[in-house]
Amino acid sequence: MQSQIELINDELFGSQVGPATTPASEHAEPGDEALDAYSRAVISAAEKVSPSVVYIEVQHAAGNRSRNARRMPQEARGSGSGFIFTPDGFILTNSHVVHGAKRIEVTAADGRQFLADLIGDDPDTDLAVVRINAPNLVPANLGDAQKIRVGQLVVAIGNPYGFQYTVTAGVVSALGRSLRAQSGRLMDDVIQTDAALNPGNAGGPLVNSRGEVIGVNTAMILPAQGICFATSIDTAKFVASRLIRDGKVSRSYIGLAGQNVPLPRRIVRYYNLAVETGILVVSFEGDSPARNAGVLTGDIIVGLDDRPIAGIDDLHKLLTEDRIGRKSSLVVVRRTDKLSLEVIPRESQSEAGK
Repeated sequence: MQSQIELINDELFGSQVGPATTPASEHAEPGDEALDAYSRAVISAAEKVSPSVVYIEVQHAAGNRSRNARRMPQEARGSGSGFIFTPDGFILTNSHVVHGAKRIEVTAADGRQFLADLIGDDPDTDLAVVRINAPNLVPANLGDAQKIRVGQLVVAIGNPYGFQYTVTAGVVSALGRSLRAQSGRLMDDVIQTDAALNPGNAGGPLVNSRGEVIGVNTAMILPAQGICFATSIDTAKFVASRLIRDGKVSRSYIGLAGQNVPLPRRIVRYYNLAVETGILVVSFEGDSPARNAGVLTGDIIVGLDDRPIAGIDDLHKLLTEDRIGRKSSLVVVRRTDKLSLEVIPRESQSEAGK
């Protein structure tokens, strides 16, 4: 016979007698399940791409500038990151990591070390390709930048301050950012992320939750926190293909120096111009296409082939490879006149290309 206390327990709590026990899952704090899913995504992405990530050490020839000592050659060292993207040893990294290096050493994820050859670098997009000769390499899977969405999970892997194969995670903070390269050109289609980057992360991959590379980590803003940038993988694919094919990325130039200036309002209204600013021409290279076209110091460039130009960045974007050797119409304002001059851009021989 059950006691009255047992009967009361049965009525209130069911047939369970004694302290009630609850499955551990029912005690789980809100968000634990999501945290586990987040952790699994980061772990999976890191495990997929880590075998492709490399540590890059470079040596540069440098001079001793001490006033009290003879100038003697010294070795300046630097380091960065990169990732293998083909089975035969091509590696993507940043231009500023390997530009001008006399010796490039690559350490693979399995600890093997190799000397690398510089295939080509493009300071205008801060991208470079080096190559190692090694068997059993694991190339990373390259994603599609068009599928990136703001807020999606991203993982960065690199070698900050020499701490090899460091993993950080965050989200895509913004798309379509512009960033100034060291060459002076504006890089477009840059991904902003809050996945932590530090010196040494440069050239490493930014990957999505499927372990696909969607960007090449390139810069951070100091001392800001969580404002980091990666070059879009679509840009990287194009640049890498040109570097492998030609060793460089060809662009056109017209050989002048200028500065952005506002246009007089009456000139804008009179000629119904699409821009209110232009490029004031201040100097030329010796035998430049612009000088040969009849451009004068003091002219203000406002268009190229029916495309408006509001400043130097607009002109850089239009001076692409397909304009090399092709007649183009350069529209300038000279005092109160609007002129159309025939210019034939040449292949740029400089890093910045003008």
